Amino acid sequence: MRGLSTIAFDADDTLWHSERVFKLTEERFAALLADHVASDGLSQRLLETEKRNLQYYGFGRKGFVLSMIETAIDVTDGKVPTAILRDLIDLGRDMAAHPIEILPDVRETLEAVAQRYRILLVTKGDLLDQEQKLARSGLGGLFQAVEIVSDKSPPTYQRIFTRHGDGPERSMMVGNSLKSDVVPAIEVGSWGIFIPHPLTWALEHTDAPKDAPRFRQIERIGELSNLLEEIHR
Repeated sequence: MRGLSTIAFDADDTLWHSERVFKLTEERFAALLADHVASDGLSQRLLETEKRNLQYYGFGRKGFVLSMIETAIDVTDGKVPTAILRDLIDLGRDMAAHPIEILPDVRETLEAVAQRYRILLVTKGDLLDQEQKLARSGLGGLFQAVEIVSDKSPPTYQRIFTRHGDGPERSMMVGNSLKSDVVPAIEVGSWGIFIPHPLTWALEHTDAPKDAPRFRQIERIGELSNLLEEIHR
């Protein structure tokens, strides 16, 4: 079998912190509604709304804000004050302006891996939001191609690794989501490297693939170079 030539990286919570911004915003959401509804069960109601709205708004900040607004209306039986709806919109703007915090060892690892492999960024979510985060991260120049997609599925990886690489069999996907980054990449014959993040979104959880020879788990991105050496032995 010909060797690995292309490595793709997820962005949110793989290269930079993301979910903790959502968690902070969710806490502020609960505080805004504290005088109108009990906090018990509010997070679950919001999660259910987000899940229902994925087919309409996709992944990312804008869908999250719309889901907060819808949840606020639902849990107050339509009595939520207009001022709170305005505050929720402002929370979305605050999220957009939040500083990008790069995870440890990311730049050094990307620079090292780029010396031997073609590296790609494959992230899902709102196009403008993801483009802005990438620009503010300062990492964009390290990637030979960037793909911002509405969802990550086996056909997505088949297309990307065929377009920008030498096919799925010679490619690897690295990310913090088993559901989006690892399992669908493995299903088309690629390597799938899982780097757990403590705040991975609940809707991204799934079981690790069983008996998959191309599945690996590392605890931080800085371990990737050693893993690549092991794979090539």
